[in-house]
Amino acid sequence: MTSENSLSSTPGSSLKGTVKVPGDKSISHRSLMFGALAIGKTNVFGMLEGEDVLATAKAMRALGANVERDDQGVWHIEGRGIGGLCEPEDVLDMGNSGTSARLLMGILGSHPITTFMTGDASLRKRPMGRVANPLAEMGTQVSCRSGQRLPLMVKGAETPMPIRYKLPMASAQVKSCILLAGLNTPGETTVIETEHTRDHTELMLRHFGAEVRVTQTDEGRETTIVGQPELKAADVQVPSDPSSAAFPTVAALINEGSELRLPGIGMNPHRNGIYITLKEMGADITLENERTQAGEPVADLIVRASKLKGITVPAERAPSMIDEYPILAIAASFAEGKTVMEGLGELRVKESDRLSAVANGLKACGVTCEEGGDYLIVEGSPAGVKGGGTITTHFDHRIAMSFLVMGMATNEPVKVLDADAIDTSFPDFAKLMNGLGAQVG
Repeated sequence: MTSENSLSSTPGSSLKGTVKVPGDKSISHRSLMFGALAIGKTNVFGMLEGEDVLATAKAMRALGANVERDDQGVWHIEGRGIGGLCEPEDVLDMGNSGTSARLLMGILGSHPITTFMTGDASLRKRPMGRVANPLAEMGTQVSCRSGQRLPLMVKGAETPMPIRYKLPMASAQVKSCILLAGLNTPGETTVIETEHTRDHTELMLRHFGAEVRVTQTDEGRETTIVGQPELKAADVQVPSDPSSAAFPTVAALINEGSELRLPGIGMNPHRNGIYITLKEMGADITLENERTQAGEPVADLIVRASKLKGITVPAERAPSMIDEYPILAIAASFAEGKTVMEGLGELRVKESDRLSAVANGLKACGVTCEEGGDYLIVEGSPAGVKGGGTITTHFDHRIAMSFLVMGMATNEPVKVLDADAIDTSFPDFAKLMNGLGAQVG
């Protein structure tokens, strides 16, 4: 990947049509992992085939599961059962995927095997101490580079110990890591969180037959897994990713005369903060055909161009939309008035320092904004945004897509460097958007 792999987005016509958004990345990762831990054959339909998920598929093969894709795009996983994974012959390369790395560390932490794990340049900068620390309490040995970063070694506990662990900060990945370590641990493992985070792990574990209890106590929301169940293979229909859907959604909102239909979007209440926020800003978004798939709420979205207004987004909403603040900042750039986003500290430790990357990109395109330690304030310009900037993405797929969406409605084209990063979560993004009327190339 070099900065020569750039894309430019040019203002064009209104966007019309139906958008088949790729499968949910979080659920795709988990379907592979849980299928590998289940007894029997799991069939997965609509799985995201981006680089991050393919890294998980490769890792589960290396750990002994039989993972195959058929000619119709259905994935089949022959599981090995709880505790049945084998020691891989080589280092596991997790690419750019923090989800793969952190969740797998949990699974491996209660298998009595030794595993080495690495990732790309971006992932090797991301902190792993937040999962290594609770795993150590369970008896896992994790040896990292300085700063608790990849590459690292996980030496699974011979006799793992169940724990009660209160999360020091809201993180679905850390919660999931501990619960997955608890799968092969006798007794009950409990995670306590004071802020609700995504619950894909809990929903899918139940789908595969695990006993997971959630209770509200004075300490917070307690999630308990009963260790050493027998997970049974269960087919998964992966909903379309609500994070990926946010890009065409905002593109339609800021391009006059646009109307898009987005079928089968995951509407998990711990993931839909972006849609709640956009509707508060005046977005015309309608939900149709609401239903449940593999324990997950799903709906079809109808999105129409709208005049947006600036609002203050409450900090407590951040966990339900932490990945969507870059694209929300684009929407805010075209809104009337000021949009205040708070509680964004977690953006500093994503694929890039997303907060700085967004602020710098906005300024390069003529948008007035103020970046703080954990907040971003954007001054909207409903009369038009200049654009014309060249965006440094830091190999971050969400930064790349956000500013390509911006360029669809600015006065001048927007150029995005390192656009290859988009393939980690939304392969064919440019082709799909061009099919709706955008001009990306």
